[in-house]
Amino acid sequence: MSDGRGPHLLILDSAADRCAVGLFTGGQTLVERSEARRTGHAERLMPMAEDAMAEAGVALSDLAAIVVSTGPGSFTGVRIAVAAARGLALALGCPAIGVSRLEALAHRTPRPTLVGIDAGRGRLAVQLFTDEAGGEPEVADITDLSARRWPADLTVLGDAATMLAPQAGLSAGSAEVNPPLAHFAEIARDRLSGGAPRPAPLYLRPADAAPPSEAPPPRLP
Repeated sequence: MSDGRGPHLLILDSAADRCAVGLFTGGQTLVERSEARRTGHAERLMPMAEDAMAEAGVALSDLAAIVVSTGPGSFTGVRIAVAAARGLALALGCPAIGVSRLEALAHRTPRPTLVGIDAGRGRLAVQLFTDEAGGEPEVADITDLSARRWPADLTVLGDAATMLAPQAGLSAGSAEVNPPLAHFAEIARDRLSGGAPRPAPLYLRPADAAPPSEAPPPRLP
């Protein structure tokens, strides 16, 4: 499942306002494709993946793992990518590895780091990362978060950099909320030999409308 350069990893991300796919081998980015969109992920995700693999000259049978962004983000977008990754991995007999957006945003950053993504209604989906480990992700009110006692050398990333850091007197880092696909690949590569559990959507708040029990994966052309 590699060509001597390392394992081939296919990355799928439709958790937020983009539809993105990437192909990585041995720490090298072969192809990346990304489209800004809030809807229509199901129609575009797998065609984009097919195009990326054709451009790189990599066949489905060459894949060592399917890596997927598990959110938090759009309920529908997260479910589409996770279902696609699980279905494709099952068909190919390779692992599917889930990586959250919070993990990917915190990747390669100095510790301690607090990552926060806008969860609406004055709340943030946040996770604290230290040298020891990552804390549990949660959704909390910005006012409550600003009143907490944080480490003095904490860096704040994502939407929290603009929505929380000034209010709490914390150091603001990048406000980017779409992690580089390479971050997903690097985290997943470290998990390849660890028997990672089957990916599941990271839902930190109730859905506005109840989703169906399973979203069907997009079909390969």
